[in-house]
Amino acid sequence: MTGTALIVIDVQNDFCPGGALAVRDGDAVVSPINALSAQYPLRVLTQDWHPADHSSFADNHAGAAPFSTIEADYGPQVLWPAHCVQGTPGAAFHESLRTDADLIIRKGFRAAIDSYSAFFENDHETPTGLAGYLRERGVGALVLCGLATDFCVRFSAVDAAKLGFEATVVEDACRGIDLDGSLAAAWEEMREAGVRRATVAELL
Repeated sequence: MTGTALIVIDVQNDFCPGGALAVRDGDAVVSPINALSAQYPLRVLTQDWHPADHSSFADNHAGAAPFSTIEADYGPQVLWPAHCVQGTPGAAFHESLRTDADLIIRKGFRAAIDSYSAFFENDHETPTGLAGYLRERGVGALVLCGLATDFCVRFSAVDAAKLGFEATVVEDACRGIDLDGSLAAAWEEMREAGVRRATVAELL
């Protein structure tokens, strides 16, 4: 497997300024991602796609505050403001994002379990099918970018490395939430997993 694919993580309205779970400067990733898209013949987009009753929404737990943590059946789970609800404008891709992808992976659509990674739900066992798709297409290397660095990009990159893909995260085509030091922890975890860190300029 020698091919390289671009994996664009969750560049959706709710993660951009004005959205329900806005990442600071989240929309700043759109232009560099579009530039990268022109370089890679195989492109995959991921899309958070939650039902309104999703268990990761703080509103669905009486008295729970957003950004608090509960213990789910599969481990610790951050409770988020409701976001990227199926079929809503917030779940749509940013209007300026290049979306002519080979595949769109929708994740988090099961109410009882969240899904940060493009490869697995948060139980780290239930696959999305992306790994098999990429292998059948002859892909061995992945370039990952999007939102947010310390959650969905992080989990996707670490899983990619564990699955045997050569993984590179484009730091200036990502933005992070940085919840209680989560951004620094994410970069360290990715480094330990063997994920490469690069800039847009290095890849163009």
